[in-house]
Amino acid sequence: MATITSNNACPDFGPSVKVLKSTGQLRELQTVLRDVETSRSDFVFCADRLIRLVVEEGLNQLPYSPLSITTPTGYGYDGITFEKGNCGVSIMRSGEAMEQGLRDCCRSIRIGKILIQSEADTREAKVYYAKFPQDIEGRKVLLMYPILSSGNTAIQAVQVLKEHGVKESNILLLSLFVTPHALQTVTEEHPEMTILTSEIHPHVPVHFGQKYFGTD
Repeated sequence: MATITSNNACPDFGPSVKVLKSTGQLRELQTVLRDVETSRSDFVFCADRLIRLVVEEGLNQLPYSPLSITTPTGYGYDGITFEKGNCGVSIMRSGEAMEQGLRDCCRSIRIGKILIQSEADTREAKVYYAKFPQDIEGRKVLLMYPILSSGNTAIQAVQVLKEHGVKESNILLLSLFVTPHALQTVTEEHPEMTILTSEIHPHVPVHFGQKYFGTD
């Protein structure tokens, strides 16, 4: 068993934090998603593209084994096959925007859900709902949450997964945008978890969920 090596680790936060390589395509998507003038249709289109990029790179972090096959022309080919036993978990509601991107890459993958909301008076994150595959304790978990602003919701979600038997090292948090504060908070609380994002920036598009689902 192995994982595809990647040199996109973020040195400021350690090897467990990985950032997509910045390209012109990536920067344009990030710009459109931040622009107040962006229409909802353009926002959803660009969000789905960015989600797909993050999900594809997330899959590169999963373990695989060597596999030798025979081509239709009779030639042998030494390739790989990803290990079975992965699943997704979305943090509702904004995390549900990432579910289709994961299914587009992994057609039969099972996806669980967590609903976490902040108390109005204390701002403390509280779990209201959690539904996972029954054997989640033995799976690699792709935890989906597009905007990591404070980190409190993600911390609570990881804690719930751990209470269900998931090893912290088996959790990969996929996020489109994260703040340095959130990264520091989350990595201090859950240092063995891997975090993958497209960008680390002090100002993130916190309107993502409302704009994507048309509730803004």
